[in-house]
Amino acid sequence: MTQRPKRHGMPLSSYVVIPARLNSTRLATKMLLNETGKSLVQHTYEAACEARRPLGVCVATEDAEIAREVRRFGGRVVMTEAGIASGTDRIAAAAVDPRLEDVDILVNVQGDEPEIDGAAIDTLIELMQSDPETTMATLAAPIRRRELIEDPACVKVVLDEHGRALYFSRSPIPHARQWDDSLLTADPPLYYQHMGIYAYRRDLLLKFSRMPRSPLEQVECLEQLRIVQSGVRIAVGVVPTAMPGIDTPADYAAFVARHQRRKSA
Repeated sequence: MTQRPKRHGMPLSSYVVIPARLNSTRLATKMLLNETGKSLVQHTYEAACEARRPLGVCVATEDAEIAREVRRFGGRVVMTEAGIASGTDRIAAAAVDPRLEDVDILVNVQGDEPEIDGAAIDTLIELMQSDPETTMATLAAPIRRRELIEDPACVKVVLDEHGRALYFSRSPIPHARQWDDSLLTADPPLYYQHMGIYAYRRDLLLKFSRMPRSPLEQVECLEQLRIVQSGVRIAVGVVPTAMPGIDTPADYAAFVARHQRRKSA
């Protein structure tokens, strides 16, 4: 990417980076699954390309098979070293690529989010561009079903009155001392599902990658807690509904069924 002089008042530049690897714990080689006629990583790439604000989209990977697949469908690839611990760490490694070195805001879209809404990506970037004090942002959606609150795979987030994250957890938060179904219909909502999409200003991203994994991060296996525990505030944009990610064979089968229904509609 060509270096551009920064001019006062210009919107900050942004770029979507999709971290992808083959050895998923629960669904090996899921990035290359292609029962729809397209690989999962292609679906995610094309969905991210629907966003209007980013300068572009690329996939960051250590795997030659994923790189070949992305190049096959005409996508951009940044190769990173092997053994990187998290998606955010992989994006930090990609951020020093010459094509990305002048980008102000890097957006992390997980490779297993084939139904990510381009408008949601734009919302996240707008959140960063509108507040010069915000160095990291993410998205959340209201939870209206109790089974999601109880599900450890559904990460919950609680917000302060300014829309910043107080904490993320796999546990039900806030914990109702006495449950009542009316808690699910509260307005404003009491329960929010965290969506695994992040935007970072470059300086924070590079700092993040140098931080040791925090105790809370290790206990919950949630990398965003590394930032929370360091004292950095994370802005949270609220969107109406969460987009389903692909973690298990059942998730992928449900996605294929939805895709087929959309094609036949």
